[in-house]
Amino acid sequence: MIKVAIVEDQENVQRTLCRVLASDGGMRCVATCASGEEALARLPAAAPEVVLMDLEMPGMGGSAAIARLLALLPELDVLVLTVHDDTDSIFQALRAGACGYLLKRTPAAGILEAIREVRRGGAPMTGAIARKILTTFHKPEPAAATAASADAHLSQREQSILNLLAQGQSNKEIAEHLKLSVETVCWNLKRIYRKLHVQSRTQAMLKYRPTQA
Repeated sequence: MIKVAIVEDQENVQRTLCRVLASDGGMRCVATCASGEEALARLPAAAPEVVLMDLEMPGMGGSAAIARLLALLPELDVLVLTVHDDTDSIFQALRAGACGYLLKRTPAAGILEAIREVRRGGAPMTGAIARKILTTFHKPEPAAATAASADAHLSQREQSILNLLAQGQSNKEIAEHLKLSVETVCWNLKRIYRKLHVQSRTQAMLKYRPTQA
């Protein structure tokens, strides 16, 4: 049973998402919050595994709430669910630690599958959002980013794992591709996060430009 919390200020959207979660026998809504401040106050006790997070709410913005929630609950998976598809909103949320980014027009079945995917170690995104992120890997790399990558001293195995992450592969798929155990992949990911000073697979993808295989 996946425990899910909803952080969304519109009551009608809250109710709709609650119904969507209730329609799946493998998920349970453990809390609904109308602001980032309420989420910070209530979610540590509710202990959700996944949070569906809106970005535009009264008071604290969604990206700030994501960063502060992850400081309290580092194992939490945050899945953005918003109407905003501009580049600034996307990258602010991902840099704050979101594991996925969906637009609110995503069908109910897509939201449920995204929750399952994020618990499997994936980074689900609406197609248009994923394309915007991928374009960053097609642009000339700034000198600062090159230096950051070089200073990280990533091993060949760690670079291979990051390349596969950038292709959207889950931990299980990476393990099968590199003929490793899933536990070894997870252990290497933790080392990568420490070296790149990031908290999530998406942040790692944004900070490190993958090399050609």
